[in-house]
Amino acid sequence: MAGIFVAGTDTGVGKTTVSVALLHWLRSQGWSVVAMKPVASGCQESEAGLRNADALALQQAAGAPLEYRQVNPYAYREPVSPYLAARIAGRPVNIPFIAETYRNLADRADWVVVESVGGWHCPLTERETAADLALRLGLPVLLVVGLRLGCISHALLTERAIAADGLHCLGWVGNQPQPEYALAEPNLTDLGRRLRAPAVGHFPFVQPHSGGGGEGGGFAAELLLEILRRLSRSVTLRPFECADKPTHR
Repeated sequence: MAGIFVAGTDTGVGKTTVSVALLHWLRSQGWSVVAMKPVASGCQESEAGLRNADALALQQAAGAPLEYRQVNPYAYREPVSPYLAARIAGRPVNIPFIAETYRNLADRADWVVVESVGGWHCPLTERETAADLALRLGLPVLLVVGLRLGCISHALLTERAIAADGLHCLGWVGNQPQPEYALAEPNLTDLGRRLRAPAVGHFPFVQPHSGGGGEGGGFAAELLLEILRRLSRSVTLRPFECADKPTHR
């Protein structure tokens, strides 16, 4: 098993769009996958309880028979930071519990795609942020950059924060969260010059949860595949051997 932590420069930058496409792409390569959205706020009430649209999209894209609570252990109604939403709900986030859930999922597939919440330092508890969750899981980071005003500064700051926290940014993906943004291409070029991590994709605007991205379209397939092959041999929760070719379950 190997995993990827999909982080964003901010909220609403397209982490789910990229995560869903990545899940489809991994499956198209023959790997088995599962997904997590450990913490989500702004959830909607349903007959089955609180549900988050991003988590549901991940659950469907993974195609694995998972219960919703495995994909999204902490779901909150209020559309505010998870820490504030958790205080209102009286149900605090427990990062060790998330890590335990992650380990249980990791035994079921070749890859686990974990989608973060908000930006890199989005508050989860009184003292912990999304960065602390990434550190606890020990996963390499795929950074999603929302192509909009301010994206260059946000991307540079986030990449530096990831490195300062001792984690590896394996690459970045530019995603266009707005229907029209005339400076998307110039920003992509500038980001490519300034960010140290390699560019592994560009996603034009798609309607949220519309299935955009297809079978992973938007990724630089050869580069991403090489990165994933390296990760599958080196990123583990416990010692194991992982062949270049995916397993078939």
